[in-house]
Amino acid sequence: MKYRQWRLILAISLLISSVLLYLFDYAVFKDPHEILTFMLGEIAFLPLEVLLVTLVIDRLLRYMERRNRLEKLNMVIGAFFVEVGTDLLASLSDTDPEIEGIRSNLQITSGWSIEEFSRVARDLAEYSFKVDISRVDLEHLHIILSQERGFFLRLIENPALMEHESFTDLLLAIFHLTEELARRPSFEDLPRSDLAHLKIDIERTYGRLAREWLEYMKSLKTSYPYLFHLGLRTNPFDQTASVVVMEKGGKD
Repeated sequence: MKYRQWRLILAISLLISSVLLYLFDYAVFKDPHEILTFMLGEIAFLPLEVLLVTLVIDRLLRYMERRNRLEKLNMVIGAFFVEVGTDLLASLSDTDPEIEGIRSNLQITSGWSIEEFSRVARDLAEYSFKVDISRVDLEHLHIILSQERGFFLRLIENPALMEHESFTDLLLAIFHLTEELARRPSFEDLPRSDLAHLKIDIERTYGRLAREWLEYMKSLKTSYPYLFHLGLRTNPFDQTASVVVMEKGGKD
C-alpha cells in the first residue's frame, strides 16, 4: 500500500511540475504556438522512446543482469566441485562396472569445442549410470557426506540456484542420500532389499553429478580458461590425471 501511495504521489508531482514549467514558459515568452508545437513534437517522439526503452535498453539490462547471475551461479557450482563434487564423482565412477564404456568420451582436452561437449552430453543422457553396491564403501561415503552436510544446506538455500534446476536436483539427490546413510546405525549385514534401495539413491546421485560436471567443464572452457586447465588436471574420469603440471606429456 505504501509503495502504491509513493508512486501516486510521484506521478502527481511530476504532472504538476510539467504544468508549472509550461506556464512559466508562457509567462516568459508569451508564445502558445511554440509551446504547442514543442509539446506535439515531444508526444510524437514518445512511442519511439518507449520502443527504445522497452525493446533495446530493457533487453540490454536484462542481459547484463542475467550474465551477473550466471557468474555468481558458476562461482557456487565451482565451489561445490572443488569442495566435494570432483572427489565424490571419482569415488562413485570407480564402482561403475561399465565405466570403461564412457571413460574415453570423458577424456576432455583443451582442444574440445562446444560441439564436442554437446555431443558427449547427448551420450551421457543415454548412458545408464550404475554402481556395484558391493564395491561402494558405504561407511566412507557416509563420513564424507555427513562432513559436508552443512555445506549442502547452504548451497540449497542459495537463491542464485533457483534458476539452475538440474543443479538443484543434484543437490537434493545428494542431500537425500546423505540423510539415508545417516539414518542407519551400521552398514554391516544390511539386507539385500536395503542395499538395493541405497543403490538406487547412489546411482541417482552419480548420474546427475556426472552430467553436471560435464556442463561445469563446458562453462569453464568458455569463460574461465585457467580454471578449465585445473579441471583437466583433476578429471575424475581420467586415471592418469595429476594436478602437478609436468614439463612433457602432462595435463594442460
